[in-house]
Amino acid sequence: MNKYIKLLIPFAVGIVVYFAGICTIDFSQAAVIDGIPQLTHGIWIYLSIFLGVIVGLILEPIPPALVGLIGVAIAVFFKVGPAKSGDPAAVISSGNAINWGLTGFSNATVWLIFAAFAIGLGYQQSGLGKRLALGLVKKLGKSTLGIGYAIAITDGILAPFIPSNTARSGGVIYPIVSSIPPMFESYPDKNPRKIGAYVMWVSLAITCVTSSMFLTGLAPNLLAISTASEAGITPISWLSWFVAFLPAGILLFILTPLLAYIIYPPEAKGSPKVVTWAQEEYAKLGAITAKEKWMIAISVFALVFWILSSIEAVKGSIIELNGTTTAVLVIIFMLAAKIISWNDFLSNKPAWNVLTWFATLVALAGGLKNVGFLDWLSFILKGNLESFSPGAAVIGLILAFYLLHYFFASTTAHVTALLTLFIVIAQAIPGIDIYLVTVLMMLSLGIMGIITPYGTGPSPVYFGSGYIKGGEFWKLGAIFGLIFLVVFLVVEIPWVMYVVGDWITPASAVTAH
Repeated sequence: MNKYIKLLIPFAVGIVVYFAGICTIDFSQAAVIDGIPQLTHGIWIYLSIFLGVIVGLILEPIPPALVGLIGVAIAVFFKVGPAKSGDPAAVISSGNAINWGLTGFSNATVWLIFAAFAIGLGYQQSGLGKRLALGLVKKLGKSTLGIGYAIAITDGILAPFIPSNTARSGGVIYPIVSSIPPMFESYPDKNPRKIGAYVMWVSLAITCVTSSMFLTGLAPNLLAISTASEAGITPISWLSWFVAFLPAGILLFILTPLLAYIIYPPEAKGSPKVVTWAQEEYAKLGAITAKEKWMIAISVFALVFWILSSIEAVKGSIIELNGTTTAVLVIIFMLAAKIISWNDFLSNKPAWNVLTWFATLVALAGGLKNVGFLDWLSFILKGNLESFSPGAAVIGLILAFYLLHYFFASTTAHVTALLTLFIVIAQAIPGIDIYLVTVLMMLSLGIMGIITPYGTGPSPVYFGSGYIKGGEFWKLGAIFGLIFLVVFLVVEIPWVMYVVGDWITPASAVTAH
């Protein structure tokens, strides 16, 4: 599709939706009548803008961060988005509008995402990520299956500290993994199944698993926390997230390299060449550097305080640090230890890009509640969903939320478009624990990335390597997507709802119920 057509489509969608509403809907002149939320002209304007942004995020005619910025700018221009701006009786000043438009830039979770990207830069600049990967290949690389587990362990170690799975898997692991197949004379156009296709698929599949295992393993996880918070859901802690996904995470982490070995078997079962190559490359790194030692110490500091901030007994004490505060301190420590320079920090384009991107999306997601759209939608849905049993509803919500990812080219767009909507739908069903259902939906964000060649950041990297042909990629995505989904439904729903539900639910969430 021509990029100019792609650019016009989001604007066209917004305009068509707006005029379709103008021609067919009798808008109320009050936001609430007799306690019942009403659909107003202001709400419809905002919804038209929001849907245009979603289409723009899906098509990506321009960088997604710019799509979000344009959406905020248009909403600010029309003075819709701030609290009560959907009420015809409310007077919204231009100052109130721009203050709302910039709220995402003061969001602590958005800055945690930004800071975590800078931490990922530290792993690259220090060389620690490369040392970890080569060290594991050196130890486990005698067999092809061992290489698969070396990839998995490397990703698992890096995942808590590098929230961009594109940077983690595509930036750190892929350059090393892509050097292995040629040693077996395995190339995209010659003997791809010898070993190349296997290591590429394992690399992608395992990063999808680790993206769900850790709150800080995938940037959209953190965006989901903020989006859910805007919808009234108390944020889940780092430790609670980890515990919530623990049984499925361990099972999938252990099984994924083996399942790939069975379902998509490599022709070469192993070779000492890989170990020799890894030993040579590892030797070139020399002795562990001071920067690497500092990076290890700083990573331990970050992990300890992220976990401590999740423990109720620690909250309010002198050793409690907010997760974002911890991440900012990590950046300062990396600068002080000269792991990264100030110029490295300023020139870290992915971090600044994600700051703008997520800040605008958080503001836009919050606007849905501010203008009254969520109140109106919840009231409309409530009468139609009361007949659903809680058990069937939970399974249905998870299935729909997961499978709809086929229509999204990024997890960020998926979160922005669907999470708030699904939370509102869940709230309309009697007997559902809305907090735990929201947690389950958020936990699925990483693993759903496996289903398509565009489902998550690293997907185009591994698909673009050429080792796995288009038809095979879709087939493997369907097979592993089904396996991941079945494990999630069978293991995670009972685990979260009935085993650890009370433990991971904050007291504030219980009070809200």
